[in-house]
Amino acid sequence: MDDRPWESVMPQSAYSAHSGSGDGDRCAGPVDRSGAPGASEVTALVDQEGDRMVVTVWGELGLQAEPWLRHTLRSALADSTRGIDLDLSGVEFFDCSTLNVLLGIRQQALDESKTVTLRAAGPVVERVLDLTDARSLFTAADADDPGQRPDPRIELVQLRRAMQTRPTIDLARGILMASFGLSPEDAWTTLVRTSQNTNIKVHHLARDLVNTVRGDALPEPVQMQLAAAVATLTHPAAAPDDE
Repeated sequence: MDDRPWESVMPQSAYSAHSGSGDGDRCAGPVDRSGAPGASEVTALVDQEGDRMVVTVWGELGLQAEPWLRHTLRSALADSTRGIDLDLSGVEFFDCSTLNVLLGIRQQALDESKTVTLRAAGPVVERVLDLTDARSLFTAADADDPGQRPDPRIELVQLRRAMQTRPTIDLARGILMASFGLSPEDAWTTLVRTSQNTNIKVHHLARDLVNTVRGDALPEPVQMQLAAAVATLTHPAAAPDDE
């Protein structure tokens, strides 16, 4: 196996509204990069460390980057002997579509007796993992000490539980998009902000939002926080100065 690092770049065109052949979702060749990429570019540097592959990602990981990220991680997992370690400290945006990719790779790794661990993460990544109770699925364990490794049956239950929350969150995002004319990213931000301000887990808040379609009303404090979160995005000038 070639132990030299390789770099995977999602071209800027993949972020446009144009839907072409889909080649923009594939891994491109190496590019010159003098630092972290801008918001319009997502880059992954993949390097081999012993029997594991280290994947370092910079940029914004949203819905449009999902196919590219899945392809990159699957390639790294296939090239590894024991799994991959993720460095997401340079990620500037991270939503549930990205988490779904990581959960899928985690399940694939379990099937192949490998592991996917989180070596480093920025604040936005840590926030999503905490809100969805998924952090423990990517915690590094001493692979040489069986006593330190989590029970794979427990891991699988946690993994399935985390993946099951994705459809409900997506439905809730759709409701917010339709109700307030929000983009997918702003709908996710609204969910996260409301979750933080009400101390309600994202998937519980999403479930309550979906239930409003059947006539169930949100508690008034939740409605107020939701409205405030939307107002902050749609009318930034109206937001309090200390936000």
